[in-house]
Amino acid sequence: MPDMPRSSQPLPRAFFARPADRIARDLLGARLVVRDAAGGVTRHAIFETEAYLGAHDLACHGSKGMTKRNAVMFGPAGRWYVYLCYGMHWMLNVVTGAEGVPAAVLIRGAGAFVGPGRVTRGLGIDKAFDGQSAVRRAGLWLEAGEPISPRSISRTPRIGVGYAGEWAAKPLRFVFDPESLGPLGQR
Repeated sequence: MPDMPRSSQPLPRAFFARPADRIARDLLGARLVVRDAAGGVTRHAIFETEAYLGAHDLACHGSKGMTKRNAVMFGPAGRWYVYLCYGMHWMLNVVTGAEGVPAAVLIRGAGAFVGPGRVTRGLGIDKAFDGQSAVRRAGLWLEAGEPISPRSISRTPRIGVGYAGEWAAKPLRFVFDPESLGPLGQR
């Protein structure tokens, strides 16, 4: 794994240029950082992620090829992939791996927000971030956080991908008890 920057530094692009399942695990305890319109910054510890591994992963949006909606997944690692689910919930993903491989990690839980739709709604994240780099300039980025012991992490099947056949049962959801870090709201 690339050297982790200090906790107040954005994760470098090289961090994301690895397989999605490794990044999904390594993002646990990291901070999702949001700058609001007034310039205020809040940090939210990530406690739940899901990995989508590429075109061979039948639960991945890239499994049927590139579309206008998922094109950002095929681009460089370290960019946000934000899409609307069921016409009502924005889903926040960070693109991972090699360019041309549609892989990403879904942020399912951060800070006080449990569930990917609640994360985006609670933090004001929408389509405007789609395709942007996960850097300060964009107003939405990721920072290193508390290391999480592997024994504290549960791996389970992803949620809501029953259509994906054998891929629905793969343990590509990573979660830990956020109470182990203490208060997780704004830091």
